[in-house]
Amino acid sequence: MILCDIGNSNVDFYHDGKIWSQSLEEFKKYIPNERVYFISVNDTMTGQLSNNYINIEDWFDFDTIYQGMGVDRIAACYTVQSGIVIDAGSAITVDVMSGGLHMGGYILPGINSYESCYANISKKLETKINPNVVLDALPQKTEDAISYGAIKPMLMMLEHTCRDKTVYFTGGDGKYFSKFFKKAIYDRSLIFRGMLKVIKNKENLQC
Repeated sequence: MILCDIGNSNVDFYHDGKIWSQSLEEFKKYIPNERVYFISVNDTMTGQLSNNYINIEDWFDFDTIYQGMGVDRIAACYTVQSGIVIDAGSAITVDVMSGGLHMGGYILPGINSYESCYANISKKLETKINPNVVLDALPQKTEDAISYGAIKPMLMMLEHTCRDKTVYFTGGDGKYFSKFFKKAIYDRSLIFRGMLKVIKNKENLQC
């Protein structure tokens, strides 16, 4: 069984515990030789898929009053009973789970999003964000000031939400952010575990 998570920047795959990624251009040329179960937040790409792909978005029975929640966020939260779920990719999504209920959440720009933001302000601020910038002392040069100004507020916001709760991180920058939290669990397969769970539940109902 192949699982597929189609995003707006790339496509992630899962098969027998192995995870790999493709760019959207690579994915357009990908021809699977077996059935693929997928979720997608990319409507354009979804409309181009063959009959070999099975959309499992409607299989999720998820308890929330949040409107417009992406299926990738739902899948990430699906295996978490209580705690904070943070998917740190091109955007950073933060969702609070309590007793199996989704209490709400919010969205922050991802680390790389700040690069274009600063560049739009001034050419002199056009630089790469350095995730390893020192955060416990005020910067003394512009490059560090930009990285500090991007990362420090994100961490303060996350710390305010997470406090003493267990935090489940996933996504490309999830491992980086997890090192700042004592009760952090980094799980690259979190979304896929949610997909596997909903597929298993569906199969049990059909038996």
